[in-house]
Amino acid sequence: MKEKIEQMKKLIEEIAVHNHNYYDLDKPTISDAEYDKLYYTLVDLEKETGIVLQNSPTLRVGGEVLPGFQKRRHPKKLYSLNKIRSQAELEEWIDDMEKVHAGAQFTVEYKFDGLHLVIEYDGGKYLSATTRGNGTVGEDVTAQVQTIRSVPLEIPFKGHLFVEGEGMMTNSALKAFNRHSDEPLKNARNAAAGAIRNLDPRETAKRRLDFFCYGILQADGENFENQVQIHEFLQKNGFLTGNYFKLTSNVDEILNEIKYVDKIKDKIDILIDGLVISLNSTAYRDDVGWTAKFPKWAVAYKFEAQEATTTLEDVVWQVGRTGKVTPIAILQPVELAGATVSRATLNNMDDIKRKQVSIGSRIFVRRSNEVIPEVLGLAEEVDCAKAIEEPKVCPCCGEELTKKGPLLFCTNREGCFDQIEGRITHFASRDAFNIEGLNDKTVKVLISILGVKKPSDLFSLETEDFLKLSKFKQKKAENLKNSIEKSKIIPLQNFLYALGIGEVGSKTAADIARRFGSLEKLKSAKYNDIKAVKDIGPVIAENVFEFFKDQENLEEIDRLQKSGVIIENPKQRNFSSPIAGKTFVLTGTLEGMSRAEASELIVQNGAEVSGSVSKNTDFVLAGEKPGSKFDKAKALGVKIISKDEFLAML
Repeated sequence: MKEKIEQMKKLIEEIAVHNHNYYDLDKPTISDAEYDKLYYTLVDLEKETGIVLQNSPTLRVGGEVLPGFQKRRHPKKLYSLNKIRSQAELEEWIDDMEKVHAGAQFTVEYKFDGLHLVIEYDGGKYLSATTRGNGTVGEDVTAQVQTIRSVPLEIPFKGHLFVEGEGMMTNSALKAFNRHSDEPLKNARNAAAGAIRNLDPRETAKRRLDFFCYGILQADGENFENQVQIHEFLQKNGFLTGNYFKLTSNVDEILNEIKYVDKIKDKIDILIDGLVISLNSTAYRDDVGWTAKFPKWAVAYKFEAQEATTTLEDVVWQVGRTGKVTPIAILQPVELAGATVSRATLNNMDDIKRKQVSIGSRIFVRRSNEVIPEVLGLAEEVDCAKAIEEPKVCPCCGEELTKKGPLLFCTNREGCFDQIEGRITHFASRDAFNIEGLNDKTVKVLISILGVKKPSDLFSLETEDFLKLSKFKQKKAENLKNSIEKSKIIPLQNFLYALGIGEVGSKTAADIARRFGSLEKLKSAKYNDIKAVKDIGPVIAENVFEFFKDQENLEEIDRLQKSGVIIENPKQRNFSSPIAGKTFVLTGTLEGMSRAEASELIVQNGAEVSGSVSKNTDFVLAGEKPGSKFDKAKALGVKIISKDEFLAML
């Protein structure tokens, strides 16, 4: 017992340091997942021993009020949420709720990852804003929050009102800020906290924050029977709520929502770290009650960690197909979003300097599902840290590197193995020539044994050549030869993508193909003609223009065509269609039709497909289980149509 109490004391001390860093300084040195591990180790020890020490963080909420801010008392005590760590715990909580009220309904909402705020209105006018502080007293941030555009300064409700929610920086606002900032912000949560807790409201305004509202502490004259009414009241009075709100009846429905949101969370613009599950009925909530820290009638289901801290063990430099040499961070392996992560991206030396990372230091790393993990910045410097040095020569072929702005390039196009491998692998990929059986390993041996240097070399290879390779028997050799021959008939958009023009992805290649209609017209296009293509900026336009002015590139295209490659021009778009000139957004699963097929049908009929809903959207084509785009369309009054309605329009 004595050893466990000593362990609890050490945990309390360690958690106190991290609480100070997180709440008071806005400079965390560990990730949320690592903090939760410490916290729940303490919770488990308290359960096991039956002892809760007087200074345990399990007895309190939030941080201390910062000097420099006026203090303000909240109209009611603010509670934290108990976190659920497994499906079994969720089922146990649901059972507990149903023991009190059988057949109860539950609401499911986003768990926003921002700075908790309480905002006061009276007579329909904005009066004040306060941070959570220690749950009873917070910091007066009235002037700072007044700069947030999505905080209404006047609302229809004229009674005395206190609402609670989260001050947040959306992911798009964070990216926009970092594009023009000498010192990029590490993540949206700390960016929002730092902006609101800044004594100069002008600095707050620069970060273009938002406020997402989910609760009401006090509303004079109103008696809300359930969370649905609270949610509708907030929307009616002009508060953002995150465009996601579900009413459920059982654990299966809740689990379906958890799976759905977990899948789409990296595609939405709002930073969330889980879902809040609550009893819908306010009367039932009163029956269930509260603990000293948590409401018993609500829990937070947290997703797997997207962010963690680890040690940067080394940096290696990698050569891409265009000759660009980029740094790759080698990490002490860390569990992140359900996978073990040991490598992450660093963009260039300027990025390394901005993020202030060095070999041996502890860093923040983030992973978003299938996206390559990214180094966010420095968590903690160490005495033995070693500066990262910029290479002078190519790590593959030893050629002296050329610098263009912050980027490094190897110009040894024909003699650098890594460049050749990258170009041929890209050329054979699914959205390019789609050569089945030509994987990374095979490409390596084609280069090293058969002397392949250019994509056009692939079409001069015979079955007998493949038989010279290890593990290639007659059937496998014939299959690869047939696959190469089959790939020779290719749509223009796939051909353009296969060429590997800098920054030209499959969508951009399709846009260019539709705009020019043939390779010959594109070859003779002027820079301004290319830049006029929708969604193409000056960098991509310059890359395309220069590519078709390069004699080596033109000679390679000529070799491909002479080897039998036939380029199919895109079909003419029907600009007399009933939907011509309209903008569509797709969401959900369409029965009997893929999203790609629907997009192609829209484009062929003279309309455009957009990835996000705005006031300029004409139609949202919605299938089963639509996402946040559906909710945003409803909020903006954009017409929502089904697949059948869409086909009827044509």
